[in-house]
Amino acid sequence: MLRASTEVSGADFDLGAVTGAATGDGGIAGGVLLHGFAEAVTLRDAARTAELRDALVDRLGEAAMIDAAATAAAFHGFVRVVDATGAPVAGAAGGQVTAEFRQALGIDAFYGARNP
Repeated sequence: MLRASTEVSGADFDLGAVTGAATGDGGIAGGVLLHGFAEAVTLRDAARTAELRDALVDRLGEAAMIDAAATAAAFHGFVRVVDATGAPVAGAAGGQVTAEFRQALGIDAFYGARNP
């Protein structure tokens, strides 16, 4: 989805921002805050999530914070569905996810990547 949205929007940013491999915002407004928020949600760190939720509202507005929270929730659900079905990562995006793309994002380092 991320790759497709960048193609549609014409935005140019560093995909390393997704995994923390990039420095700064990675070309995304509030990228550091958004990355921190996603990590806090994933780690179920309620205090850090609340702190970053407030920071997102201050920096990007309430609507952007709600979008970020909804996106984090949706991805959490996507992962659970895919893990439950045992779908292999090789079939992601209709088989269009290349080894180079997986390497660039560091996907192969995640525990779910062990499911071929």
